[in-house]
Amino acid sequence: MIPQSLNPVQQVDFAFYIIFGISILLLVGITLTTIWFVYRYHHTRNPNPEDISGNLWAEVIWILLPTLIVMALFYYGWVGYKALRTVPDNAMTVKVTARMWSWVFEYENGKRSSVLYVPKDKPVKLIMTSDDVIHSLYVPAYRIKMDTVPRMETYAWFNPDTLGSYDVFCAEYCGLKHANMITTVEVMPPDDFTRWLEDKSASQGAGRALALFEGYGCIGCHTTDGSPNVGPSLKNLYGKKQQVTLKDGSTREIIVDEPYLRQAIIEPDAAIPEGFSPAMMSYKDVVNEDDMNVMIQWFMHGNEVSIDAGRELMMAEGCISCHSTDGSLVAGPTLKGIWGRTAVVMQDGTERSVPSDRAYLLESITDPGKAVVKGFDPIMPPYMHLTEEQLDQMLQYMQSLSEDK
Repeated sequence: MIPQSLNPVQQVDFAFYIIFGISILLLVGITLTTIWFVYRYHHTRNPNPEDISGNLWAEVIWILLPTLIVMALFYYGWVGYKALRTVPDNAMTVKVTARMWSWVFEYENGKRSSVLYVPKDKPVKLIMTSDDVIHSLYVPAYRIKMDTVPRMETYAWFNPDTLGSYDVFCAEYCGLKHANMITTVEVMPPDDFTRWLEDKSASQGAGRALALFEGYGCIGCHTTDGSPNVGPSLKNLYGKKQQVTLKDGSTREIIVDEPYLRQAIIEPDAAIPEGFSPAMMSYKDVVNEDDMNVMIQWFMHGNEVSIDAGRELMMAEGCISCHSTDGSLVAGPTLKGIWGRTAVVMQDGTERSVPSDRAYLLESITDPGKAVVKGFDPIMPPYMHLTEEQLDQMLQYMQSLSEDK
């Protein structure tokens, strides 16, 4: 169902109705007049031609009628334009960045997505620009069609009054994969949207967990790469059999599970891992429940959390629009098996082979024009805004797509 109760939508639709109505009237009028002239002035009825010098009423009508039609079209077009350009004061702002060939929507809290999620009955103002060439944001359901121009901001707004999913296209030919530049507007109930916007899900938890480990000082004594330190390494700790010393001096073997990890954070002296001294402070009333859950989740799922984060990040940044994950070719090389394979690239006009390792993939993300894979156009924009943590998440996801990961 396409929403129709919007004032801008109504104004635009009414302008089109006026145009279509006038066009139909003119078509019918001209057709009937032509038929009447063919009948009335047929040579069998008028064997002798007449010299008509002029007709004042015909000239008045011919001048006045088109003038009134043009003025009416201008008026309703102007009313529709004003409705589309007058943004309500309570509108939610979303930044839109277009690039070949994807859309990135960034919200006021910094969250990014390749799909435009919006709450029902909340006006949305779109602040739009482009990273490369001119694109055009086209949302048929909301009668929006606005160009996105490099180094320039344009805007449009709409009021999502009906729950549902609505198509988003690029209406400006922007390259050979122009047709791939599609996404949707997802209109959600306000409560569901708030939960989505504020969600700190498992897929985002890896980077946040590592930041929490560092913020709480855990990394000073515990490594995340398996190497020993003052305390046990956090890597692959969950599910491990561990010999511990209890408060009464006795020892026993335990399985590192969720209850043990929680106890180790809140009451570290209750069960001290064998080979380590009781040097850890208690984090009771220091680590809140939300942070605790994020860290426990990292213990339980380990690197898989980063893989999920990398996948969602690459979807949000529009990478999956140009790079497939199943081996098929789109606008750029497929991500399937990308880690460790040999890439043939063109650099400074010279063809050379390079290993697709961490250094090369990092360079391909942050400076893609430096070494372009042979057979592909240098159209990828640099992703300089990504943090080190986000780059790591992307690399871990790409590594997970390799056959020999």
